[in-house]
Amino acid sequence: MVEHPDPDPDRPGGATTSPPPSSPPPEAPADARRRHAHRAKLYVELLLLVALLIAVALLAVDNQRRVELSWLVGETEASVVWIVLGSAVLGWLTGIVTAVIVRRRTRRPR
Repeated sequence: MVEHPDPDPDRPGGATTSPPPSSPPPEAPADARRRHAHRAKLYVELLLLVALLIAVALLAVDNQRRVELSWLVGETEASVVWIVLGSAVLGWLTGIVTAVIVRRRTRRPR
């Protein structure tokens, strides 16, 4: 335990009292609006993502028949479900890679 140089004689053991913690400064109205707008934007993006996932799932469930895929070097047969889901995942990954590349190329030089 650390001894304080000026003990409080009214407290048992002579311990000093620390000042109450100061409250944070009030938030400016512009900052509050910006924070709420950012939160609303996140909720809208989340709802759009959920709607997109539901649409992909409904497309996959509705298209269960098998179709023939023609490649550059041959042909295969696959269920439309796997084609839709594979295309969705491939598009998602392509979007992530594109965003990373654009962010790196437009980054401010150090």
